[in-house]
Amino acid sequence: MAKATKETPLMKQYNAIKAKHPGALLLFRVGDFYETFGEDAIKASKVLEIVLTKRANGAASHIELAGFPHHSLDSYLPRLVRAGNRVAICDQLEDPKSVKGIVKRGVTELVTPGLSFNDNVLEQKRNNYLASLHFGKNEIGAGFLDLSTGEFLCAQGNAAYIDKLIQGLNPSEIIYSKGQREAFGNQFKDSYNTYHIDEWVYAYDYTYERLTAHFGTSNLKGFGIEEMEHAIISAGAILYYLEDTEHKELGHISSISRIEEDKYVWLDKFTIRNLELVYPQHEGGVPLIDILDQTLTPMGSRTLKRWMVLPLKERARIEERLSIVDAFVENSELSDEITEHLRGINDLERLISKVAVGRINPREMLQLKKALENIGPIKGYLENSGNKALERLGDQLNNCAKLLERIKAELKEDAPMLMHQGGIIADGINEELDELRKIAFSGKDYLVQIQQREVEATGITSLKIAYNKVFGYYLEVSNTHKDKVPQEWIRKQTLVNAERYITEELKTYEEKIVNAEDQYKVIEQQLFSELVAYANDFVGPIQQNARVIGTLDCLISFATVAQINKYCRPEINDKMILDIEEGRHPVIEKQLPVGETYVPNDVFLDDQTHQILIITGPNMAGKSALLRQTALIVIMAQMGCYVPASKALLGITDKVFTRVGASDNLSKGESTFMVEMTETASILNNLSERSLVLMDEIGRGTSTYDGISIAWSIVEYLQNHDKFRPKTLFATHYHELNQLEEDFPGIKNFNVSVKEVGNKVIFMRKLMKGGSEHSFGIHVAQMAGMPNPVVIRAAEIMHHLEKDKIRNQTEDKLKEVPKNNFQLNLFEADPTFNEIKELLEGLDINTISPVEALLKLNELKGKLKE
Repeated sequence: MAKATKETPLMKQYNAIKAKHPGALLLFRVGDFYETFGEDAIKASKVLEIVLTKRANGAASHIELAGFPHHSLDSYLPRLVRAGNRVAICDQLEDPKSVKGIVKRGVTELVTPGLSFNDNVLEQKRNNYLASLHFGKNEIGAGFLDLSTGEFLCAQGNAAYIDKLIQGLNPSEIIYSKGQREAFGNQFKDSYNTYHIDEWVYAYDYTYERLTAHFGTSNLKGFGIEEMEHAIISAGAILYYLEDTEHKELGHISSISRIEEDKYVWLDKFTIRNLELVYPQHEGGVPLIDILDQTLTPMGSRTLKRWMVLPLKERARIEERLSIVDAFVENSELSDEITEHLRGINDLERLISKVAVGRINPREMLQLKKALENIGPIKGYLENSGNKALERLGDQLNNCAKLLERIKAELKEDAPMLMHQGGIIADGINEELDELRKIAFSGKDYLVQIQQREVEATGITSLKIAYNKVFGYYLEVSNTHKDKVPQEWIRKQTLVNAERYITEELKTYEEKIVNAEDQYKVIEQQLFSELVAYANDFVGPIQQNARVIGTLDCLISFATVAQINKYCRPEINDKMILDIEEGRHPVIEKQLPVGETYVPNDVFLDDQTHQILIITGPNMAGKSALLRQTALIVIMAQMGCYVPASKALLGITDKVFTRVGASDNLSKGESTFMVEMTETASILNNLSERSLVLMDEIGRGTSTYDGISIAWSIVEYLQNHDKFRPKTLFATHYHELNQLEEDFPGIKNFNVSVKEVGNKVIFMRKLMKGGSEHSFGIHVAQMAGMPNPVVIRAAEIMHHLEKDKIRNQTEDKLKEVPKNNFQLNLFEADPTFNEIKELLEGLDINTISPVEALLKLNELKGKLKE
């Protein structure tokens, strides 16, 4: 290995560390810079847009180099991580001044998309989950950890359930066993940041032991996961991954919670996407969370997002949330007082996590102090509210008075962010610190005193004291006065017009000043570390405070939204009824032009007489909005939120299924129809007695005959299911389905009404009983600006087909469609006057529609052709 002998000591050290982290981009601390080398340098220079150079790597060898100042890490690191890189931060582990030769270095942290404490990498309003998956024979285990907050969750279930959780919790990174790459690829086709771990890590005995050792328990029964083998494996692998990435301070991860499938409403991944709960489907779209999120703290915002993808099924818990919202709606003064204090609470959850891992800086400690100062008054307001649910929340808050008192006493109000800047600890806390500070900051005044004394003693009026890096503080005497210089002064430098001297007194005091600055910073850092260690004892209570504040913030947000938008409190019961009066779409009503009001609609569903509503009506009439608003009202109610309606009686819903809107996967090789059928199959295979099913335009992606047949069959299946009678809204263009009302007692026809005025179709957006006769599709095409010849031809074909609606004759009718007669035929005979006269006399001007009038006009024009 001739090349190895040519390596410089620094590069030899670099290569040894890089070999331990081959998949990570290594930031290598050299003096005041973080450097990258080789392929890492090329990558970093492109992502960070920094200069790429070369450095000597030993005899006759060069390597690419790109670096940035160490104090810029917080701005450069997020860019590297967001570009999908795993970044290993290699620091100097000893003071270079005290070492001869190469400084000892090591990786102090490995930052990945799913593991970070850096505020610039994290998004305040969302959790940054790392997910771990383990694929069993019939079930998948999943672990979710937000390292920045300490929240640790796990679940176990079939592929659809885990897929739904992945969609809802949206992890930043997913890890799994190297041996399960194929299983992961088959199940999760969407692109995620992933990392594969050695197979031995995903072993039950090893992971069980990791979890019990971490939590200091003999078993996992207290967490309710003892029997969940796959969940235990996936969660335990996360603890291994933390150690592997140099995250060893984990005191803030104090428990693990099971996501209990039977406690939350089932929202499959299609529904979360189709209803645009958290993210819009299209650019510029507005998801529901944007309307409901009026929270003031990051904890509140993250809690709201979690509640949205996990609505409750337990009536008692829903009622408790609603009663708190009720209290804030009724008592806006209480709401305003608490809101004022919520504004002063920063990201308490992430701040205390930084305390636990020793990464908090002085300015963040001041933010923690401010948060604790605001918790006391909130606790007081809740405990004196007279509302039992609010009093319970108040009881759960902890003032942490001793910690607050100590931070107030010890930290300066203007403490900087960076430790090395000094000025962290208040005066009067430590005598030695005060003395050193006095020397460091008052020492320069003492130098002025020396100067004045020497001027008086020597008579050198131009004498001045100055400083340079070569020989520190010195006395400068111009040549005119150099004969007055005392013998004990030591000459250090001769200039053209002056001489420079030092004295014993000056050197002694200089040493004191320079050393005092270094020493007082060391003492400050030590005292700050002691304060952080003291705060570490309060991690549990402050995490509890963060959870309570998140809940409170969410519920006040619900009350605020309810008052602004005139929502009503839903009545939740255990009946099989969904009865909404004057329901509105919470998002669409906020997007309407000024002066336009949303047209509300009533919806009644039960398991007997109104189990399935078949809703017909033209495009743009509001069928999809009606379907979506019904689902959103149910989800909002079961989150514990007021709803956009004048009244809502809602029996508990346990599953919400939607097949609405286009969600093509064409880029993945799946047709629109295939996607539609996949989503529909998922619904039909997972039904329950209390399901709410919303289907929009099923079967439109294939031929008319196939489409009608599939839609018809699905409605019959939902009506005749041998176990369940799910409440269903079925929007369709196929008017033939209106026949089903006559065949089944639980099916009812409705239509979204339209009105023809002059040459316009006005969409009334009102749900009416009875089926719609036709779709007005040609009118809509005309409104959209379709060329007139196309509109006329389409109307001509449609009228011909509608002459006979007997289903088995449709094919013959298609064959008899009149040929396109827009082209002039020079050989056709002129029409007779009598033919035109008969045509005109047969018209009833009062009843003819605009499209029919155009048709007749076109027919006359055809008869006049030469």
